[in-house]
Amino acid sequence: MTSASTNVPAVALKGVSVAYGFAGGGRYEAVQPVDVSVEDGEFVAILGPTGCGKSTLLNIAAGLMPPSSGTSLIFGERLSGLNTVAGYLFQQDALMPWKTSRDNVAIGLEVRGMARAEALKQADAFLKKVGLASFGDRYPHQLSGGQKKRVALAQVLVREPKILLMDEPFGPLDAQTRLIMSELLLDLWQADRKAVMFVTHDLDEAIALSDRVLVMSAGPSSKIIGDFTIGLARPRDIAEVRSLPEFHILHNKIWNCLRDEVRKTYGLSDSKAGAAS
Repeated sequence: MTSASTNVPAVALKGVSVAYGFAGGGRYEAVQPVDVSVEDGEFVAILGPTGCGKSTLLNIAAGLMPPSSGTSLIFGERLSGLNTVAGYLFQQDALMPWKTSRDNVAIGLEVRGMARAEALKQADAFLKKVGLASFGDRYPHQLSGGQKKRVALAQVLVREPKILLMDEPFGPLDAQTRLIMSELLLDLWQADRKAVMFVTHDLDEAIALSDRVLVMSAGPSSKIIGDFTIGLARPRDIAEVRSLPEFHILHNKIWNCLRDEVRKTYGLSDSKAGAAS
């Protein structure tokens, strides 16, 4: 699969649904048919209550699971098998504990046939990009949570994917480290504008990072119930942008769409409207 054409969406999920059958009959519809489009160079965040199918849509775009119905197109080509032009950053790092930071980043290039010396050279270059130039010889247990996340980010970016799929990648980090990682991600993304699908539970994070925010309803039979354009100027300073009046207007608008769905997930009645906020 190539990405030569940029006049088509990087990712287009058309009428995609996910349903599961049970032994002896019965059917559970996790996600009803939805359309999701991410343009080349666009940063799209997906928000929704726990268990609504956000990660499921990401896995479909990655080719890790087929949809029950509908079509997945990557740069206009039907996806069958793994999405070879995408890099996937999971919530839990995929670092091998017996390998150094340098080797963890280089391994993806080596398995593609690149000579080890060149792979290590490129690994060092990407470790420098994520601020870990002097940490190449350290093992995962010698790194902080934020440092491990930076290595994982370099591990994905070194393969130069055309699409980034990110599943709550900063979820396990403390608030300050999340802020630093968000700023780093935006700086790296600004340099080459890859298409990004970013799953998060954090509304502030979604607005600060994205061009668009998609909101999913509570499951089962989840669907897209909101598509919000984030018109905040770029480049952005994550800390500063959160103080802008436009940010708070967007936050209120999107939260009004999301709030009832979150309440449904936690079994809260309408009379508890303010409790989930």
